[in-house]
Parts: sequence; C-alpha cells; structure tokens
Amino acid sequence: MIQALIGPVTGLLDKFIEDKDQKNKLAHDIATMAEKQMHEANMGQLEINKMEAQHRSIFVAGWRPFLGWGLSFAMLWHFVIAPITMFAFAYAGMEPPELPAFDMDSLMTVLLGMLGLGGLRTVEKVKGLTK
Repeated sequence: MIQALIGPVTGLLDKFIEDKDQKNKLAHDIATMAEKQMHEANMGQLEINKMEAQHRSIFVAGWRPFLGWGLSFAMLWHFVIAPITMFAFAYAGMEPPELPAFDMDSLMTVLLGMLGLGGLRTVEKVKGLTK
C-alpha cells in the first residue's frame, strides 16, 4: 500500500525538480520514510518489552497483561478446549455436559479495543508524550 502512495509522489518530482541527483535522493528519502518510522516504533516497543521482562511477576502488574491473559484464555476455551471436549464426548458416545459459552462478539470487541489502545500507548511512549 505504501508503494502505491509513493509512486505518484515520486512522479511529481519529475515535474518540479530538474537536478537528477537531487530528485533521486528525494525519491529515496520518500521511499524509506515509512520503513524508518516503523523501525522507530519497533525500537520503542523493544524498550517497553525490556522493562516488562525485568518484572518479577509473570502477569507483569497492570491492566493490559490481566486482560491479555483473560482474553487469551477465553479464545483458547472457545476455539480449542471446548471443541476438543465436545469431540471427545461424542467419540466416546456420551452425552456432553453443558459447557459454558462466552459471548465472542463482546470478547472480540474488547480484545481488538485493547490491542488498539496498546498500540496507541506505544506510539505515545515512542514520541515521548508520557513518562
């Protein structure tokens, strides 16, 4: 997608800049700009990961890990454990027990929201907007 946006911009350089070397340098800078931004964001996330890895608790005190563990368990239950349990009972010819069912629409809404907030928090830290 980035390349689709870069093509027209570099095409405009032909119209406004006559110096071939300067035009090539600008085209290269534009083409690598997205990669540089992504690299900076990744480096910020690595710093956060280092700080979290030093914590003594496996849950790394905070709301994101708590929700991450809870949502991960719900996804594991819904997509792995419950179907295997139902299959095992059916294979054994037994009546399966009433298994709890999660409202996956709500869970996915919360999960995707938390992933989005986590991404925004990372951007804030990378830009130095928060401590």
